Amino acid sequence: MTEKKECDFVFIGSGIMSATLASILKELEPGLKMEMFERLDGSALESSDEWNNAGTGHAGFCELNYTPEKNGKIDISKAIKVNEEFEISRQYWSYLVRTNKIKNDFIKKVPHMSMVQGETNISFLKNRFEALKSSVLFENMLFSDDVTQVEKWAPLLTKSRKSNKPIAATYNDKGTDVNFGSLTRQIVSNLTENGIVANFNHEVLDLQKKGGFWITKVKNLITGDTIKMKSKYVFIGAGGFALTLLEKADVKEAKGYGGFPISGQWLVCKNPEVIEKHSVKVYGKAEDGTPPMSVPHLDTRMINGEKCLLFGPFAGFTTKFLKNGSATDLIKSIKPDNILPMTIAAAKNVGLTKYLIKEVLKSYEEKFESLLEFYPDAKIEDWEIAIAGQRVQIIKEDKKEGGKIEFGTEVIVSEDGSISALLGASPGASTSVSIMLDLIEKCFKEKMIEYAPKIEQLIPSYKKSLNEDKMLFYKTDIQTASILNLI
Repeated sequence: MTEKKECDFVFIGSGIMSATLASILKELEPGLKMEMFERLDGSALESSDEWNNAGTGHAGFCELNYTPEKNGKIDISKAIKVNEEFEISRQYWSYLVRTNKIKNDFIKKVPHMSMVQGETNISFLKNRFEALKSSVLFENMLFSDDVTQVEKWAPLLTKSRKSNKPIAATYNDKGTDVNFGSLTRQIVSNLTENGIVANFNHEVLDLQKKGGFWITKVKNLITGDTIKMKSKYVFIGAGGFALTLLEKADVKEAKGYGGFPISGQWLVCKNPEVIEKHSVKVYGKAEDGTPPMSVPHLDTRMINGEKCLLFGPFAGFTTKFLKNGSATDLIKSIKPDNILPMTIAAAKNVGLTKYLIKEVLKSYEEKFESLLEFYPDAKIEDWEIAIAGQRVQIIKEDKKEGGKIEFGTEVIVSEDGSISALLGASPGASTSVSIMLDLIEKCFKEKMIEYAPKIEQLIPSYKKSLNEDKMLFYKTDIQTASILNLI
């Protein structure tokens, strides 16, 4: 049986991006009729799940790949941008907590560290520290190349260190751990209590534009029935599967885009005594040519109210675009318009291919050897492998290069603003509010004069630079820290 329905806005996927966009739109225009479709039996079970992402409140405190060295000078522009965007997320989350739409139990204060070894890397880290300290956003950051001090910050890093390499670290006690799974589920639950329909176990089969409206064909995976949902707007927040759905919708702005799936694994500590000794997130430096998700980190995590300790992630390869996807996803995504960019990008990134092959072939013992670089006293019996999330690395057409791999998050919006999608990964979840505000500006251009004052009520720093307005930064930062229990 096929049921025909209508609404204003369709959301495909129930992760942090769909939840954030739907939530903001509900604040701006409460009368919008919205429906969400999710192929799994609950929200936030793919990329937003707490075990499938790093849980880091990405703010540029510890991510060395956000501050590349160019011609001997550290470029801090991306770190500042990401930090400001995370502050915007904090402001919106604080609003949701303050208005009793969600609880403030999804975010915890966990200091962020960067740790490097060797004189060259230490020189880079010190230069990075000095460059970032020039910004009010990073004035809390500390630097030390004294092993005794580093040990105070993170005892596991230095105990019985066998390497003679010098070590250095930066430390920022403003860092956070965010349970994006819990946050997403709370937002979706509040939305459903306030009129938005969330359809779980529903898979989108097709998307077609007819007469100025989108027809989303959906299958109920429990009953086998289908729905044809007519709407003016569609947002595709389906993780790695977003590219496939864009191809089904035949959106011209998505032409030339391809995707390369990368899976991940964690080493998870199962010794409570070890877990209690580590209370920070420590990020190292990724190998040259490797994707951002391969940056090694030893993380304190709070998952379901329990303190956990994870190391990784270790990259792998699968042809699936989602953790619960199909082995044919990659093959089916290759089309005439993206095969050339994908081929060129592959030829130019042989190092990345070699890295993935090397990672896939690593034994458990070899993965454990990587942990010893961080934690020299680690015992192999204290750790076990857990499967992390699935990411799709964006490959896009490029006029100069022909095709290139795009690291990060990218939003595709049709010319008329009626359909949009999110591609890519880190630091997506942490900056989800900024990303969705940008999307709203593109999709609802004619309503932004009406929306802007309301957005400023939700986010005091909207359209302002916290990096340039020190007093505004202090005010909003203290307010959000107080509401979110981060003081």
